[in-house]
Amino acid sequence: MDTEGTYGSRDTRSGSPVPRPAGPPPPELPPRPGYAPAAGPPLGVWLRTPRAAAEPGLWRFGHRPRPESDPDRVPDRALIGGAVVALLAAMLVWSLWRNGYVPHSRILLEVVTPSDWWGLERPAAALTALAVYNSLVAALVIWGFGRLGNWREVFHRYAVYHPQPRRTLGTALVGAVLVWCFVNADELLPFDDLALGLTPYSWLYGGTAEETLGRVETFKTVYHLVGAAAILLPIARAGGWLTLVRELRGRAKPGPEPEKAPGESPADWPQLRAAGRHTAADRLVADERAGRMNDVDCVRIRRAWLSVEADPARIGPFTDAVLGQGAGACPHPSGDRDLPARAATHDLLTSQVRLGRYTDSERNPAARRGAGAAVDPASLGSSLLAVGPFGSGKTRHLVRPVVESLALQALAGKALVVAVCATGTPLGPDEGYDVVIRPGDPSCAHDLDLYSGTDDADEAAALLAEAIAGDLSDIDARRATTALAQLLGPYRAVHDRFPSVPVLRELLDGSPGALAELRAQLDSEVHRSYLRELDTRARQAGTPGDPAVRLADRLAALDRPAFAGFFDTTGTTRPFSVRTLEHPLRVRIDLPERAHPEAARLIARLVLAQFTAGVVARTDRSLFAFLALDDATHTVTAESVRAVQRLRNCNAGVLLTLRGLDDVPESLHTALLGSVGCHMTFSGVTTWDGRLFAQAWGTEWVETTEVAKHTVFADQPLTRAVHALRKLVTGKAVTTDAVTVRQVERERWSASELAHRVPAGHAVLSLTTVRGEHAPPLLVDLNG
Repeated sequence: MDTEGTYGSRDTRSGSPVPRPAGPPPPELPPRPGYAPAAGPPLGVWLRTPRAAAEPGLWRFGHRPRPESDPDRVPDRALIGGAVVALLAAMLVWSLWRNGYVPHSRILLEVVTPSDWWGLERPAAALTALAVYNSLVAALVIWGFGRLGNWREVFHRYAVYHPQPRRTLGTALVGAVLVWCFVNADELLPFDDLALGLTPYSWLYGGTAEETLGRVETFKTVYHLVGAAAILLPIARAGGWLTLVRELRGRAKPGPEPEKAPGESPADWPQLRAAGRHTAADRLVADERAGRMNDVDCVRIRRAWLSVEADPARIGPFTDAVLGQGAGACPHPSGDRDLPARAATHDLLTSQVRLGRYTDSERNPAARRGAGAAVDPASLGSSLLAVGPFGSGKTRHLVRPVVESLALQALAGKALVVAVCATGTPLGPDEGYDVVIRPGDPSCAHDLDLYSGTDDADEAAALLAEAIAGDLSDIDARRATTALAQLLGPYRAVHDRFPSVPVLRELLDGSPGALAELRAQLDSEVHRSYLRELDTRARQAGTPGDPAVRLADRLAALDRPAFAGFFDTTGTTRPFSVRTLEHPLRVRIDLPERAHPEAARLIARLVLAQFTAGVVARTDRSLFAFLALDDATHTVTAESVRAVQRLRNCNAGVLLTLRGLDDVPESLHTALLGSVGCHMTFSGVTTWDGRLFAQAWGTEWVETTEVAKHTVFADQPLTRAVHALRKLVTGKAVTTDAVTVRQVERERWSASELAHRVPAGHAVLSLTTVRGEHAPPLLVDLNG
C-alpha cells in the first residue's frame, strides 16, 4: 500500500535523502519459517480428536452435544429461596423438638421401652435409647426438609455441574462448611450423645479425673474425624477430587504413551495400511511424530490417496512420492505447504473455519449455547450475504477467515478461491496467494483478461455488457449485448483477438474512421455476415435508445493512463482469466477503490459475471470454487442474482458483503435475499434492512405466558380487615394471578431487535447447506 511518503524518509518528494548518523549495520533477521507456526494442538492430538456429527453451523472439532434444556428445571431464584426456607423450617422444627415444645414427643419411645426407665432416676440404657431416638428424629428432619428444599439439586447445580477445577473448588467449599457446622454443633445435635451412649462405659470412665477427661477429649476428636470423613467422602466422589489429583500428577510427570497397534488411530494412516502400503504409512507416521508434517500436508495427502483409489494405476507413483518426500509429497503447484500466517481457527479435516461462539442467551437453543460457530463449503456452496455498517467487523471476522480457510483448502487440492477487495484490505500477505492482481499499479506482475479467455464474441459481449451496464436500469441488457457483439465479432475475425479498451471505446463511440478501417479489413466474401453486423451497427449509431454511447462513457473508466498497461489483448502476455477454475488457485484482486471508484465497481461486476459463467461451464467440478467480494456495493445486478442461484449444484459459491441493502437496487432486495442460502447481519444494521431479513427468516411458534392480576374482594369482616392491613403495609391491593399459556406465531428476529439488540462484536447468522439442511438465525459472539 502506498503511504505517499508519510512513513518513509529515504524516498522523499524532494529527492534529497535525509542524513542519518553512522552506526553499525542492523542485525540480520532470522530465516523465515516455511509455514505458519501451529497455534492449536499437536498434529497427532488433532487427528485423534473426534468430530461430532453436528448440525450445520456447529464447530465439530471436539464438540460435545449439550443436552436440551429441561422444561421442568426450577429457576435459580426459586431453587435458592426454597432451600433457604427449608433450612429455616428445619431449624425451627428441631428447636421446638429439642426444647420440649412438641407435646407427647416421646410417646413412640415409651411404647417400645420399659415404663420404669422414665421415672426420676433414669438408667444409662434409657439415656442411650433417648439418644438413638433423637438421632433418628434429627436424621428424619434433615432428610425430609432436604427433600422439600431440594438441597441435592442446589449442591449439584452450583458445585458439581462445572468443569474442573471449579468443580473441585466448589465441592471443597461445601465440604468445609458442613464439617465446620458438624464440629461446632455438638450442643445442638444429638449425634455425639448417641456415640457416647454406644461406647462402652469402661473405655471412657475410670481412674483419675484427669485420665477420664483425657479419654473424653480423645473420643471427641476421633468422633469429629470420623464424622468429617463420613461427610467428605461422598462430596469428594461427587467433586472428582481423586481424578483431578491424578490429572495434575500426570501433567507434572508425563509418562510414555501406551503404544497402539498400527491402524488403530487416524494418525496411523489406516487407509494406506488397508491397501498394504505399510512402508508409506510408517514414513508418514514418522514425519508426524518428528514434527515435519502439518494439517495441510495431512489433508493434501489424504485427497491424493482418494484419487489413487479412483485410479489404481497411480498407486505406484504415489507410494514412491511418499517414500521419497514424506510429508511433502503431492505438493501444491506453488510448492507452499502452509500460509505465511493464520488469523482464524481452522479444521481442515472437516473443511471448517470457526467464526465465533453461540452466545448463552435465550435467543439461542440450549443445545447450541456456548458451542462454536463455523462455516464450511457445504454451507458456503449456497452463497452467503453479510450486511453491516463500517467497523462492524465484516472483513476481520468473516471475509478474511473464510478466504483464509479456502486458501488452505486450495493448498490441500480441495478448492480454489478468488478474493476481490479494495487496495489495502487486510486479507493476508501477498505471499499467501498464487496470483495478485492490482489494476492501476504498474509494479503488478499479473493482468486480468477482460474477455474471460473466451473465443466466442457473443459470450464475451454478454459478460462485458453485464460489467459495463448491468447496474443501469435504463439500458436493456440484450441491446447492450447486441451492440458489443456487432463490434467484437468483426474485430476478432480480422485480428484473431478482441479489441483493447481504447479501440473498443472508439468503436462504441461510432467513429467513422474506426468503423471504416474495420470494414476495409473484412473480406466481402468470407466475412459477409460480419459486414452485415457492421452495417446494422452503423444504422443504429446515434438513434434514440442506442446503448453504444452509454457503453462508451462507462468504458471510459478503464481507458485511463493508470490502466494503460492492463487488460492486454495483443497476446504478448497471458492475463489471468476467471474462467480458469479447474486448478487449486489462490487469487486476490485489489481494486483501486480510492483513485478510480467507478473502474473498481466495473471490474468487480466483470469478475462476478466471469466467475458465475465460468463455474457453470466447468467440466471438472471436483474443486470447490468460491468468490469473495469484500464490498459488493453497486455490483449486484438482476443477472448476477439469477446467476448466483445456479451455483448450488455447481460446487461453487459467493460471499457478498454490503454496508446496507440500499447499495443494491430496491427491486432486487427480495430476489437477493432469496438467491443466497446463508444470511448474516452485523451489529448496527438499520431497521429497514432488519425488516427485510426478518421477513426472509420467517416466524416460529413459541409458548407465551400471560399473567393477569385480579383484585380480591372479601366477604368476611375479618378477611377484609386482614386485606386492609396488608394494603396499608405493602401499598398494594390483594390480588390473585390468572395465568394463561398459549402458542403464538412470532418473528424469529424482529427488525427492531436486529437494529438495537445485537451487541457490538456480535452478528446474527443463519445457514442453509446445498443439501437443504437449515440452521435458524442465531446470535454469534464473533470474539468468542
